[in-house]
Amino acid sequence: MPVMLRPSQALRLWQQVCLYEVRAGMPDLTERQLAILLTIYLDPPPHTVRGLAEKLKVTKPVITRALDTMSALKLVSRRRDERDRRNVLIRRTVEGALFVERFGDVIVEKARELSP
Repeated sequence: MPVMLRPSQALRLWQQVCLYEVRAGMPDLTERQLAILLTIYLDPPPHTVRGLAEKLKVTKPVITRALDTMSALKLVSRRRDERDRRNVLIRRTVEGALFVERFGDVIVEKARELSP
């Protein structure tokens, strides 16, 4: 069954999720970083810098900078593709999987709180 939200409800949900994340002291990810992270974890691999840049319609340096931050937080890891050394493969990590799963749980929880 599809979830039906008015724009104001969707914005309230997003606000509640953001507030929860800030109050919980979770890493401050930009919208771009979060979009990249969710793409890595929700879309089937393999993921490359080039492929992510194409999907998000940004340059490879933009992806690289975002991955630098997410790598430092251990949400993703990178390695050179042994079959094509020009490619950098982006890999999921346990920490990243737990972050994404918890983030999804927060969204569900906050959506339930908004329900009448």
